[in-house]
Amino acid sequence: MAIGDQVTAPGHIQLGELLLGRGTPYRWRSLPGWEDLPPSDSGSVNRADAHGAILGRLLAQSRVVTIDGLMIRARRGEIGRVVQQLGNATALSDDEQPFVVQIDERGPLLVWARVTARSIPIDRGYAVGTITGAAVQLTASDPRRYDLLERTARASLPAAEPGLDWNDETGLDAGLDFNDGGLDFGPPGSTGTLTARNDGNAPAHPVVEFRGPVSMPSLTSLATGDVLEYDLDLAAGDLLVVHTGEGTVTLNGTASRLTTATARSVPEQSWALWPGTADLAFRAAPGSSDPAASVAVRWRSAYW
Repeated sequence: MAIGDQVTAPGHIQLGELLLGRGTPYRWRSLPGWEDLPPSDSGSVNRADAHGAILGRLLAQSRVVTIDGLMIRARRGEIGRVVQQLGNATALSDDEQPFVVQIDERGPLLVWARVTARSIPIDRGYAVGTITGAAVQLTASDPRRYDLLERTARASLPAAEPGLDWNDETGLDAGLDFNDGGLDFGPPGSTGTLTARNDGNAPAHPVVEFRGPVSMPSLTSLATGDVLEYDLDLAAGDLLVVHTGEGTVTLNGTASRLTTATARSVPEQSWALWPGTADLAFRAAPGSSDPAASVAVRWRSAYW
């Protein structure tokens, strides 16, 4: 099933496979931490010989979100099943799961989080199928919120257009080939560039996929000048995957190739799509020009 497929209206929250909000047994009152900026660590250092500080980076910490004022309602003979469904969706786990929220007309946003606290009060109301004052706390190691839609942009290596077909198969200029009524310019060329747009207000870390055959594949952000480049040969069918957010580089799904990064390649986690539009250039070693080689960039727009 698609992430957030049950979220269709403001007030809907989907935690894994469980939907909360309008039309469900689970209603919530407030969602502290969702629209708040996450806490941050400052790299600023106080000046030793002047007023103020030397400006440093702000690095966001984990995002903590609480589904507060949770009310659970069910028929008397079904309250146990409804509570168990919530318990299953909020069990402790070492893995994060999709947490999708739509609070208004802007549509849903996504984080990956895991449950770190849960409170389900048991009082007299339980016997008649009503629980009030429940709460669930989630912690997202990546504090950014993302569009549900994952976008993909692709490019092949630069290739010039062959130009007009002069119908020269015999070695003699036989004239232009009008191709049943029109000039034949041949197949279109390739600029080796692609465009990625981050509609959010936070940097997005994409997944970059290089496919062979290609030698020393690279991808350059023309907006920042940052380069990802790897000194290796990819055969036809090989796939080199760069997870810029995780800082990993793997060949064909298993073998790490992080050490093949060249001297001009930036650390993977510093290569990002900043808010706005970025033009990216796919290049390779001189002489590597197979039209089957390609790069694909996958990302979601990111928001604080």
